[in-house]
Amino acid sequence: MAVYDFDRFSRNDAIGEVRVPMSSVDLGRPVLAWRELQAAPKEEQEKLGDICFSLRYVPTAGKLTVIVLEAKNLKKMDVGGLSDPYVKVHLLQGGKKMRKKKTTIKKNTLNPYYNEAFSFEVPCDLVQKVQVELTVLDYDKLGKNEAIGRVAVGAAVGGAGLRHWADMLANPRRPIAQWHSLRPPDRVRPLPVP
Repeated sequence: MAVYDFDRFSRNDAIGEVRVPMSSVDLGRPVLAWRELQAAPKEEQEKLGDICFSLRYVPTAGKLTVIVLEAKNLKKMDVGGLSDPYVKVHLLQGGKKMRKKKTTIKKNTLNPYYNEAFSFEVPCDLVQKVQVELTVLDYDKLGKNEAIGRVAVGAAVGGAGLRHWADMLANPRRPIAQWHSLRPPDRVRPLPVP
């Protein structure tokens, strides 16, 4: 069990953890036990960076607006120790990419500022069935652009992506901005929603 310090506008910080061997617990009876928190283990996976974006939904217009605000501490992808990042924003339904938009490319930076808005038509009856996936890529003049990391938000995503989506739906017509930690591109796949 891990304990985190919640931070609405940044990454939640791990405070500590307690490990309880389940073989020693009698699940047939309530258990009350106090344990001292141990230091949280260092995150094993490589840091890919963080992205801040806002979500705004206007139910009467059936309009979803994603504003890509900024990214920070992106992984170095180029030989010079920097990257040329841009963000692809996909609207997905049932796991299929329905619409695609992308930001401008920011040259030679690991902390790009965008403030670029993208709107999608999403009728009220579909808002619980779609997801938004943001992928940060490194632009390369020669060769293939490489994905740095990805994040997904939506009703079927879970975790911070679900919380951000729920906050947006609970506050119609208001932009809700949050920071998200990028995940490896191959590990984030929104669940198909029927």
